[in-house]
Amino acid sequence: MAISVVLLTTALVIVVALLAAAGAGKLARMDGATYPTALTRAATAFAAVITLAAAVTAAVAAIFT
Repeated sequence: MAISVVLLTTALVIVVALLAAAGAGKLARMDGATYPTALTRAATAFAAVITLAAAVTAAVAAIFT
């Protein structure tokens, strides 16, 4: 049971990170950025979402332990 919750949560976080990255890349291209710049912005957004999820997980783990 616990493993399935962890896997589903991980999958959800990755999907949200990919959606944020796609949105950031699309907005960058609409703003007139070159493809490398848009890719950089998308990668930054992806990393930010993953980092935020890790920080929230650490904070929640610290509260409940």
